[in-house]
Amino acid sequence: MTLHRRNVLQLAGAAAAAIAAPTIVRAQAWPARAVRVIVPFTPGGPTDLFARLIAPKLSDQFGQQFYVENVGGAGGNIGAGRAAQAAPDGYTIHINGGNYVINPSLFHDVPYDPIKSFDPVTIAVTSPVLLTVNPSVAAHTVKELVEQIKANSQKFSFATPATGTPPDLVGELFRLTLKLDIVRVPFKGGGEALTSVLGGQTPLSFGAIAPALPLVKSGKLRAIAVTGKTRMPTVPDVPTFAEAGFPEIQGETWFCVVAPKGTPQDIIAKLHAAVAKAVADPDVRQKLDVLGYVPLMSSAEETTARFKSDGETWAKVIRDSGMKPE
Repeated sequence: MTLHRRNVLQLAGAAAAAIAAPTIVRAQAWPARAVRVIVPFTPGGPTDLFARLIAPKLSDQFGQQFYVENVGGAGGNIGAGRAAQAAPDGYTIHINGGNYVINPSLFHDVPYDPIKSFDPVTIAVTSPVLLTVNPSVAAHTVKELVEQIKANSQKFSFATPATGTPPDLVGELFRLTLKLDIVRVPFKGGGEALTSVLGGQTPLSFGAIAPALPLVKSGKLRAIAVTGKTRMPTVPDVPTFAEAGFPEIQGETWFCVVAPKGTPQDIIAKLHAAVAKAVADPDVRQKLDVLGYVPLMSSAEETTARFKSDGETWAKVIRDSGMKPE
């Protein structure tokens, strides 16, 4: 090979490397700019609170801002649909709750598929559903409550945060499984549901632990049971439904992190590790404990399996109850 030809080839190789270098650097440097975190509800709700707990921790870890964008409406469908349509480049992630797998069975038109539209990062935390009653209700256990409802000495009803939420569906599961003559009364939030129970309009409630906890501790409400495999540290004296003799009554609230389908797997892995670190942060853990959430940090495979199993469980409850979105 002549000296001239060798020089030409060297120059060509250097040029090709120079062109490829920026691409390699960009891939290794993710994120190189701010990352949008779409929450499909208005500010102040539990999903938004969770997102705003971990977003600053992700910003600190990566040195780029992770900012929350609230896209509310249609029970979370609008925000989830927008996230599904985003570019799969790691600069949009989506944080959602249990309705993520519930809505496809509840609504006629849903602009996303929980499995096909997103790549799973993790189910970060879970929280059981708490059954509480007004102190005027004589029952102190689930068995006593069921017996009292079946005796039909009075017409019972139960309050829930909203139609199609995990607590709402756990309440329907309770009614359907045990064949109880009891009326479901969904409200527009957990606060309104608890107010109704406090006033005695709806003597029972299925809801989250956090808003009910101060009312239980003050004696204004009585906690009967929680879903989940183990008791909650915040209400250690309250048995699980399984301990109470009703293991079939299960269901949890959870928050997941997903990314648009096709997001590079190395970015998914970095996000999983970063969310795990954020959830383990002492400040975040303290706040999660107050809210009644337990870290889970499922793998991508475990997350997909949970999406499918929960989706099937709640689809049957929705179908059997004839539930319709409000």
